[in-house]
Parts: sequence; C-alpha cells; structure tokens
Amino acid sequence: MHVRIGVISDTHGLLRAEAEQRLAGVAHIVHAGDIGRPDVIAGLRRIAPVIAIRGNVDTGQWAERYPDTKMVRLGGRSIYVLHDIHELQLDPVSCGVDVVISGHSHRPRIEIIQGVLYLNPGSAGPRRFNLPVTLAILELTSGGLRPFIHHLGSASID
Repeated sequence: MHVRIGVISDTHGLLRAEAEQRLAGVAHIVHAGDIGRPDVIAGLRRIAPVIAIRGNVDTGQWAERYPDTKMVRLGGRSIYVLHDIHELQLDPVSCGVDVVISGHSHRPRIEIIQGVLYLNPGSAGPRRFNLPVTLAILELTSGGLRPFIHHLGSASID
C-alpha cells in the first residue's frame, strides 16, 4: 500500500501554479484552512478529491460548508485536521489518531510526539513576513508515514 496525500494550508485566495504542479498525482488533498476563496478548492479538485476545513479568514456563505475540524481515514490511517494547533481539544493518542494536520502559523512543521505525526504544511499563499512558501506531501506506506515539506519557488507571485 502506498498512498500520496497533498497537504496545503493558508492559501489566502491564491492557488499557485507551482503548487498545482507539485500536487499532481496525489490521491487526495487536505486543505487545513484559510482557503480564502472558493475557487481555490475548485482548482484543487481538478487535481484530486479535496478534504478541507475552515480557517479564521474563511468567512461568508461559501465557507459555511466547511467544518472547523475533520477526522478522516486515508490509506488505513486516522487523520485529524484543524486549522490552529492551539485549539486542539482531543488527545490524539487516546483517540487513535495517527496524524494531526494543522495550518495557521505559516510555519512548516514535522514532529512526532508519542507516536503521533504533527504536520503543518506551512503557507502556500501570498508570502507573509519572512516565512517560506511551502506545502507538504504525506506518503502513507505499509512501512509508516513519510512526510515531506516542499518549498515553492520565489519567482512566482509574492
């Protein structure tokens, strides 16, 4: 078994062509909030099925269809998605969660705590502060979880 999942967050209304290219070939895409505009999700859906949650900038009628958090099962793994890791209200270990995906901070993070992978893909939207523009690919294999952070080029819209 080998499932590739694209993980993106904090697009803030911008779906970069390089992000679309990097996500090509994934089985699913998880958007961890701060989508910005509904056409971002439409663009991602042209690549693969999308699981998305609402972030703090996602307001208005279009955003109401997206939940604040989502528990999903992909590739036999339990994945919990929320926007701000500081709002995590469940214990991933006791709930049997394999991966916690979050966004909000715009800082890429790959960390394993008590056997749970915490993955923040960083921000793939307009560059903010001096933070990198990134997304993640998470490979689910029979041997384990393999997360990768991909830096998107600075030649595009900044």
